[in-house]
Amino acid sequence: MEMTTTEILKVLPHRYPFLLVDRILECIPGQYARGRKNVTINEPFFTGHLPGEPMMPGVLLLEAMAQVAAVALLTESGMKGKRVLLGGVERCRFRCPVTPGDQLEIESRIVQRRPSAGLCQCTIRIGSTLVADATLLAVVTK
Repeated sequence: MEMTTTEILKVLPHRYPFLLVDRILECIPGQYARGRKNVTINEPFFTGHLPGEPMMPGVLLLEAMAQVAAVALLTESGMKGKRVLLGGVERCRFRCPVTPGDQLEIESRIVQRRPSAGLCQCTIRIGSTLVADATLLAVVTK
């Protein structure tokens, strides 16, 4: 299942400038999602994060992974009206900088699932280059 930005807005509560996924390329509800983020010089964080050497902050890369994980969880049957919060981060690594013009491919695979949480293995790639990876705990709330 693919999702446009308009469809993502129906699933996630995030809005500009904090929606960090432009499109969901593939989604198996409750199991997996793969999204895309096009990084442009117009991103509001570039004005204050390393001016003259624009680089996407690592914490926003982490948030992009969390948003794709939330899509994988919230598209599952019975999740309408629920929210997903970031409950924890393990083994997070930022491997190379993300700069304007980069196209991020973000993947999240749910590796453990409980009614109130999911453990998610997440990666970000630019082409075949691994940019970041982390294990996230996604907590489901009402």
